[in-house]
Amino acid sequence: MGDLDQIDRSLLRLLQEDGRRTTLDLAGRVGLSPTGTSQRVKRLFRDGFITAVRAVLDPRKVGRGTLVFIEVRLDHTAPHIFDRFAEAVAKAPEVLECHMVVGGFDYLVKARIADMAVFQDFLQRVILPLPGVRETHTFASIADVKPNALLPV
Repeated sequence: MGDLDQIDRSLLRLLQEDGRRTTLDLAGRVGLSPTGTSQRVKRLFRDGFITAVRAVLDPRKVGRGTLVFIEVRLDHTAPHIFDRFAEAVAKAPEVLECHMVVGGFDYLVKARIADMAVFQDFLQRVILPLPGVRETHTFASIADVKPNALLPV
């Protein structure tokens, strides 16, 4: 983990738990002055260890209560097809994550939709028209067992 000492690791853990912690609170928890703590947090941002601070929303309360995972197999695997697929999926607001994977399919798409009643529309409007899509398999999550896990540091 690069040039991180125990205080840096503690700051990263604390900020993952609650990104709204004040510098004063952080300083008290890691045993540094507020100025020293502020400098370390700024360095963690500058060096790319912290890439963003954002609110975690309740998907149900914002009309995205259903989580689906979609395996996507492309009709052929050429660089231009991968590029076109990646560009197109990046524009779909329902798609939370998309990973190119090794195995029996090419991409794993994680999306949030209102409910299964709108899933067919989402699949036909967003996923199936993506460049090169040959086949899909969908898995709907029935329980969030470990959502938004913190990275171990």
